[in-house]
Amino acid sequence: MATAASSVLYTKIDNPPLKVVKAQGNYLQTQDGRQIFDATAGAAVASLGHNHPSIKQAMLKQLESVDYCYSPFFTTSAAETISSYLTESTGGEMPKVFIVSSGTEAVEASLKLARQYFVEKGEPQRTRFIARKQSYHGNTLGSLATGYHKGRRAIYEPILRQNVSHVSPCYAYRDQDSGESTEAYVQRLADELEAEFQAVGPDTVCAFVAETVSGTTLGCVPPVPGYFKAMKAVCDRHGALLMMDEVMSGMGRTGTLHAWQQEGVVPDLQTVAKGLGAGYAPIGALLIGKRVTNALTDGTGSFVHSQTYQGHPVACATAYAVQEVLRDERLLENVREQGEYLGDLLKARLGSHKNVGDVRGRGLLWGVEFVMDKETKRPFPASKKIAAKVHDTGLQPEHGISLIPGNGVADGTDGDIILIAPAFNVSKTDVELIVGRIEKVIHAVLGA
Repeated sequence: MATAASSVLYTKIDNPPLKVVKAQGNYLQTQDGRQIFDATAGAAVASLGHNHPSIKQAMLKQLESVDYCYSPFFTTSAAETISSYLTESTGGEMPKVFIVSSGTEAVEASLKLARQYFVEKGEPQRTRFIARKQSYHGNTLGSLATGYHKGRRAIYEPILRQNVSHVSPCYAYRDQDSGESTEAYVQRLADELEAEFQAVGPDTVCAFVAETVSGTTLGCVPPVPGYFKAMKAVCDRHGALLMMDEVMSGMGRTGTLHAWQQEGVVPDLQTVAKGLGAGYAPIGALLIGKRVTNALTDGTGSFVHSQTYQGHPVACATAYAVQEVLRDERLLENVREQGEYLGDLLKARLGSHKNVGDVRGRGLLWGVEFVMDKETKRPFPASKKIAAKVHDTGLQPEHGISLIPGNGVADGTDGDIILIAPAFNVSKTDVELIVGRIEKVIHAVLGA
């Protein structure tokens, strides 16, 4: 019998992906019987693994009281509770929270709020944003224009807004000169940002936007010491906002609840999403600093933006239950402990491979960058699809591991990485299994 065509618009229309029929703990079971270790928690989302009983109970409990109401008209205990928790988690630095359904929506809201902030202040000429190359901030037209993922932007370039310019990322592996000190490298990046402010007009810029720790588009690159302090100093000099995107790196992924807490700076606007609800419900949030909160409170007293599912009660209750598990099971400590072990083991087992150029990360967010030549750091051409081959090979029954592939990290076109971002409750044994399977997959694709 012929198989009926699926109505799902797959990423590759005529190539349906594996069908998952069961998810439990760290494992995905597919329809054809494979048991795949989810070494990336989906897209760095399922931070508690799969099928956690207390999260399911929290969702059911919320459904028994309020399943949905329209947030511009009503509030709920679930929305109030998770918002208060997020404010408290910042030590009160971010007094207001806007709950949405995804990281992209949080970024869109942050761009709008940055614009409104300056209108409230009587500076309507501020319409521009400065972001970074090899960055990713979401897939709507506004967030796509802010990021710089060449592949995802390409066909949409003619309809993307033109009020965003891009500077170099903080990417020491490729961009820090031989013999250049960290301080000198940071100063060079600060000077570049200053030059961009001057080029577009310092009084036209709303905000500088950056991922605190980069995601797949650059490959889990943590900032060098002092980087964000220097970037904030440039923003402050010109009255612009600092917007930190922690959709992937936030909510515990890098070892602290907020990645900026390791940088010694407080952003004016912060986005979170993936680890907030751990995949059990679609949820993201915009955290709003005192400076912006005060301007709105003293001005119109409102935010000119809304979404149908903002503050969704079930999503909010789910997110709070996730954060309770994070606290009760002391998972931030585990992220730091197992993250250090994962990084050390990846470097020990993969660092000497002829095609592994760099292993970098923080907490349980790690990237492995592949190169043709370790000495020159020459990347594989995009046509080789190295990262995709590693990903596809990992899914085969003999390997049984899911990894996230990334490309274009070197220059926007060439350069391959894989991302490793397991659940926060992984054990030492799990970490050893992950690295062992990755090593076998790399040998299968690139040789020993």
